[in-house]
Amino acid sequence: MKKILALLLVSVLCVGLLCGCGQSSEPETAEEAPDAAGTEAEAPAGNIAIETLRVAFVPSREPDEIITATEPLKELLTQELAKLGYDVGNVDITVGTSYEAVGEALSAGTADVGLIPGGTYVLYDDGCDVLLTATRDGLSIDSDSAKDWNDNAPTEPTTEQVTSYRALMIAGPSEKGQELAAKVNAGEALTWEDVSGANWSVANSSSPAGYIYPSLWLQENFGRNITELPHAVQSDSYGSAFARLASGQVDVLCTYADARRDYEDEWVGEYAMSNSIWDDTAVIGVTPAIYNDTISVSKTSPIMDDAFKAALSEAFINIGNTEEGKAVIAIYSHNGYLPAQSSDYDSERAAQEMIQSLNSAG
Repeated sequence: MKKILALLLVSVLCVGLLCGCGQSSEPETAEEAPDAAGTEAEAPAGNIAIETLRVAFVPSREPDEIITATEPLKELLTQELAKLGYDVGNVDITVGTSYEAVGEALSAGTADVGLIPGGTYVLYDDGCDVLLTATRDGLSIDSDSAKDWNDNAPTEPTTEQVTSYRALMIAGPSEKGQELAAKVNAGEALTWEDVSGANWSVANSSSPAGYIYPSLWLQENFGRNITELPHAVQSDSYGSAFARLASGQVDVLCTYADARRDYEDEWVGEYAMSNSIWDDTAVIGVTPAIYNDTISVSKTSPIMDDAFKAALSEAFINIGNTEEGKAVIAIYSHNGYLPAQSSDYDSERAAQEMIQSLNSAG
């Protein structure tokens, strides 16, 4: 079941993440350290020597593309870790055959660090620890209240780097869409009769913002799931979903928080609407935060202890703060990294439990 859930939950969240886990005792002398990849010993200069650091990436892009783009990461990591007391002989970067393969490698200790999505981390958190969350540009609005998003529209990007994003349920210019928007803006709570009477556009069932988290929102607010919406169609892209919303084919769509910014020009251009997207649409629902990709580490790696985890965290944060580093991590649309904790991904756990329950019921 875990493997099925990993494919379901992380295929769209394709961003790269690092995961490292495990602890080990540090040998007292170089002679006591075993001569194998992933071992550590005292370096002559006082740094701890690590023969090989194994970093695994999920295959969210073509493997050759990832390997080429991340080649500079080897030297960047080596340089940063040397400043922090660790001399790394070799950084071995690989791309897993699947998201689950990277999670399993971390659990088995055959990978030390993994760049994995939050969904993969949660499925394999018995074998790996989260260190960092990737950051992205923030938005001017980040509220649990749909009315707040409408009162303060349009949303604007900020220079603040954030570790999560929201999914929104957005009503369009149709009569039913405007009816739902008016009720929300009047401060009234929507009922199941309200939402089930609307025509919805949803994304593929593996999409966090277009399906999984909206289903979690329906469950939390109405005790129902997205499969119980009687009038829902699956759109093959957010572009086609917004086109349907503009034409009135659907009353509500599920999407990521800054999607209206991305389709603002199409709304008055390709979709030929007279008003701006901000005038024609309104938020009727907001999901819990969807946390970004992770850098996690293996719990069973022979080189991983608390001191090295701290050094890895600092090294990746430092790399993300340089232009050269940003160019490397851009392969996964990362802007930088901030410290993370397991509880940050509790919403992801709730979403997975809900999906597991639905699969069991089915």
